[in-house]
Amino acid sequence: MNKTELIEKVANESNLSKSAAKQMVNSVFSTIAEAMKTGDKVSLPGFGTFSVAERAAREGRNPQSGEKVMISAKKVVKFKSGSNLTDAVQHPES
Repeated sequence: MNKTELIEKVANESNLSKSAAKQMVNSVFSTIAEAMKTGDKVSLPGFGTFSVAERAAREGRNPQSGEKVMISAKKVVKFKSGSNLTDAVQHPES
């Protein structure tokens, strides 16, 4: 499912116009992103938790040449699924 399909599904299930559903979906995504930019966790009970983690600098290797390369430190997005989402994926017929 891509973003356009998600917007269509939200519009159909909530009896909204596609433009209103698009605005709602975009608002949810931007709100989650803004919270994570400030280092906050976003916890959606039953669905999952989005968080930001620091990845330390490390040494890697170029797979073609075998040459050592320094990989700089960075922040990464993590997602831990909630129990309802995990159950839905494991038992899709339910």
